[in-house]
Amino acid sequence: MRDLVRETRLSAANLVAPLFITEGDSREVVASMPGVERLPVADAADQATALALLGVRSVILFGIPATKDAAGSAASAADGVTQRAVRAIKAATPELVVITDVCMCEYTDHGHCGLVAPDGTPLNDETLPILGRIAVSHADAGADVVAPSGMMDGMVEAIRAALDAAGHERVAILSYSVKYASAFYGPFRDAAGSSLQAGDRRSHQMDPANAREALREADLDVAEGADMLMVKPAMAYLDIVQRLRERHPALPLVAYHVSGEYAMLKAAAANGWIDERATVLETLVSIRRAGADAIITYFTPDAARWLRDGTP
Repeated sequence: MRDLVRETRLSAANLVAPLFITEGDSREVVASMPGVERLPVADAADQATALALLGVRSVILFGIPATKDAAGSAASAADGVTQRAVRAIKAATPELVVITDVCMCEYTDHGHCGLVAPDGTPLNDETLPILGRIAVSHADAGADVVAPSGMMDGMVEAIRAALDAAGHERVAILSYSVKYASAFYGPFRDAAGSSLQAGDRRSHQMDPANAREALREADLDVAEGADMLMVKPAMAYLDIVQRLRERHPALPLVAYHVSGEYAMLKAAAANGWIDERATVLETLVSIRRAGADAIITYFTPDAARWLRDGTP
């Protein structure tokens, strides 16, 4: 009876698996994210195939290059780590939707999301053409969706123009429209090697105290041509997910259940304080209930297996 009248459904198809891809030959454990590893390109293709067999329909890739510089040059290289991973995954599981993170923080030696002035100030307008080149290189490799995450003003418009000019009109843009300057990102920066050498990201990521600003940021991205919107983080911002769902009912909405949220649940489960399976599934259902169509979560492999085996 409960299943018959259930209002909110959660399935593996609602989940997006983040994958960290390295240029090395072996897997690397991420200490602050139990169960998460950095994967070589060949292993990424195997992992994507395993996820597809669990009913997962999409992955999002974060490349970790062997070398970095101030301009993030490796980010748009045709033989870059993300580009090679896209080709390998699409060759192994062509039906899987491959999303790529379009940002420079993993590729710059200073860790910022774009070019910076000598005093460390982010250079918004100068960064936009670079983001366009990165997106085109991902689309050339076979990416289905590009996801700009740097919160640069005008990034969606610049990327849409670059993709269209390169003949990639059908490649979609999932914009990190509402990305807060959150304390929950710490483990991700360990995993992606994107910690800042100086300064912070508060000039372009949102103040956690602001909600109306989130709606304005999303409105701007919609006007620039975003195909999908994202809220990041998820758990502490379910009110924003709900408000964005109501504001833009026609667009797919993605919520990012981020590394700190994952690590907290993992730590509590490891200490025996919570039932991991029940708590994770309840959390993911709550994100869906708030209005998210899809959830990016590091729990995707486990959650997909739990869902396959049946929920209580």
